[in-house]
Amino acid sequence: MVRISVSKARQKLSEVVELSQSEPVELEHYGRRAAVIISPDQYDEMLEALEESQDVAAFDAAIAEAGDNIPWDQVKADLGWT
Repeated sequence: MVRISVSKARQKLSEVVELSQSEPVELEHYGRRAAVIISPDQYDEMLEALEESQDVAAFDAAIAEAGDNIPWDQVKADLGWT
């Protein structure tokens, strides 16, 4: 990961954007992390992974719920899949 100050990033924004296509660029403001610039493809991958993990967590929570289960044949019938 490349680190660069916000003020330097302002001066070389097009270079920073180009660099972010191959690796994340961390922007620092007064020596502290302020932002990270990543490529759109990497952002999409990260968002997809987050959504997948949220789906898994929701599935796990649903399985852990107490109560009667609905038989698979009934679910298919309710959805008109039979």
